[in-house]
Amino acid sequence: MTTDIKHIVFDIGKVLIHYDPHLPFSRLIPDETERNWFFANICTHDWNIEQDRGRTWAEAEALLIAEHPAREEHIRAFRKYWHEMVPHAYADSVAIMEGLIAEGRDVTMLTNFASDTFREAQQRFPFLTKPRGVTVSGDVGLIKPDLAIYETHTKSFGLDPKATIFIDDAPANVEGAKAYGWNAVLFSGAEKLRSDLAAYGLKV
Repeated sequence: MTTDIKHIVFDIGKVLIHYDPHLPFSRLIPDETERNWFFANICTHDWNIEQDRGRTWAEAEALLIAEHPAREEHIRAFRKYWHEMVPHAYADSVAIMEGLIAEGRDVTMLTNFASDTFREAQQRFPFLTKPRGVTVSGDVGLIKPDLAIYETHTKSFGLDPKATIFIDDAPANVEGAKAYGWNAVLFSGAEKLRSDLAAYGLKV
């Protein structure tokens, strides 16, 4: 690669910290078939992403409870036990990010995250305060892969799109970043990330 990268932007969930909503629900709904049905039909990805876009949990819960009153306990459990869904960080990924910061690189974060759970995550994982800053979808009312959120992040932090590289675990978000004009790589593990960054002249 010949691009001179000046800005590195990290996603958070499944890049820096683990996320799996099944973790608490494997206890709450032990039957796997029933649990999968619950996530496919009640607390769905599309429902949860609206909290990432800024909808309050109270509103989100009320919406589902009105439709599925018998499932109220499980619906409320999604937020109640959210902390169990993010049990640990990915130490190797964090080391890469911290290494870039230590070298004086410009590191920021762009994440689909509800506002309140992100603040909780920052308290639990202090390394999330080390980059220069973060765009949280719940704060700005936009989500990846909408082009507007990449534009918002670019303007907020004064990035040069052509000199920016984005790291995300979701193909759609990577493609969204590229469509906006950033460089972007799909995260699948720390070893591959080191290789991808090295191809852009970033050795950590």
